[in-house]
Amino acid sequence: MSPKRNDDTSSLSHTRWNCQYHIVFVPKYRRKVIFAQLRSDIGKYLRRLCQYKGVEIVEAHAAIDHIHMLVKIPPKIAVSSFMGYLKGKSSLMIFEEHANLKYNYGSRNFWAEGYYVSTVGLNKKTIQNYIRNQDLEDQIKDKRSLKEYKDPFTGK
Repeated sequence: MSPKRNDDTSSLSHTRWNCQYHIVFVPKYRRKVIFAQLRSDIGKYLRRLCQYKGVEIVEAHAAIDHIHMLVKIPPKIAVSSFMGYLKGKSSLMIFEEHANLKYNYGSRNFWAEGYYVSTVGLNKKTIQNYIRNQDLEDQIKDKRSLKEYKDPFTGK
């Protein structure tokens, strides 16, 4: 008996996972004027970078001066390394497409340091059911794979 698979659950070769994170990050100095002009381009860059890493954007919103994202990050990628990648590469893409910004603002740092992240977890009952069903599944597999070996010479 295998556990019911939630529609939100993804899988790797031997892992089922649902690692969702709420992430918020802001442009340096909360540059509202620039950010408002670049919102659609920034959204395009972030979608492309997430796709490259295999990160699913569940929900996202570019507010006037910050980004909210609900993303599913595979467990093989640390949130901190993903955010470093996302903010670093998107800054390079922004300054490459909009070259005038690097002259107006001196540095190639578009995003402010740091970000906010919060996990979006399952409820306790879902976890308990998974653990209970996983144990049953292991027991069933053990019974199927259990072979009785007899000594071919003695018959015992």
